[in-house]
Amino acid sequence: MAILRLGRTLVVANPASHSGKGAEAAEHARRFFESYTSATESFELVMTEGPEDAKRLAAGAAQMDTLIVLGGDGVIHEAANGLMTLPADARPALAVIPMGSGNDFARTISATYNDPELSLAELLGGRRVSIDLGHVTNELGQDTHFVETLSFGLDAAIALDTTDRRAANTSQEGSMLFATSGVKVFSSGHKGYPCCLHLDDGDPQELRALILAVQNGPTYGGGFRVCPDALPNDGMLDVCYNVRVPSIPRLLALFGLARSGRHVRSRVIRAERTRRLQVEFEGEGIPCQVDGERFEGRRFEVEVEPRALDVLVPARCGW
Repeated sequence: MAILRLGRTLVVANPASHSGKGAEAAEHARRFFESYTSATESFELVMTEGPEDAKRLAAGAAQMDTLIVLGGDGVIHEAANGLMTLPADARPALAVIPMGSGNDFARTISATYNDPELSLAELLGGRRVSIDLGHVTNELGQDTHFVETLSFGLDAAIALDTTDRRAANTSQEGSMLFATSGVKVFSSGHKGYPCCLHLDDGDPQELRALILAVQNGPTYGGGFRVCPDALPNDGMLDVCYNVRVPSIPRLLALFGLARSGRHVRSRVIRAERTRRLQVEFEGEGIPCQVDGERFEGRRFEVEVEPRALDVLVPARCGW
């Protein structure tokens, strides 16, 4: 098997990821690269100390060939946004050692997660591909890229609740955490959020959004297949939204079906692909999340940026 050469390599590690196991994983990565010197031309490992550190470090990585991010979807999101501040020909390839409780980007690229030894082996046996990114701008001109997911309304409220609970050191992880947050949030958001949605050049649609997810990859919430056919290299964004407001029992049923992606068969749900969209909500305080991070606003412009970032994926990645 050919060994992928990583060249000049920067490892950015979140030591708090996966309930503090990130620090141990980072030390494992250090020992690995010190032992296998032929894998890199040089390497440096830096620990993040707080929010936006990964973004700052990635933005300063123009002299590197590979940026390895050790952590969950949040630190991957930060690193991708940092890389996007660099000129296209100066961006190192992004690689991940997934250590989180959601790990949705790892699922998208078929990577092993929460096992740094296997993750490192997959990196060296993998290949380089180009992926799309999503880009969202609010009415204030604030913007961010997303690697995996952007969502509004009830599902965003659930995702943000899981983020808050992880920060509070909940013992739950993955889809179980997402499911219990869902039950908690349903009581206040089950009537939906009035909005106007405009996809590409189609006609505007008036909705009461319960789910309005814009996906670059198929899952969020620790494996819920919200847009089961989404591919991060097809030049499109997948959108899943409700066209009717179901009863609470049916809503709960759809929520359960989303674990396997079968919710898209319901007449309540519509799944489409688009290159750009606009959505405007009535009122303020609309729940919105980008790769699990809070993003404020009422009016949003969203577009795909094709082949924006080179990523190292395991050999078994099927796209």
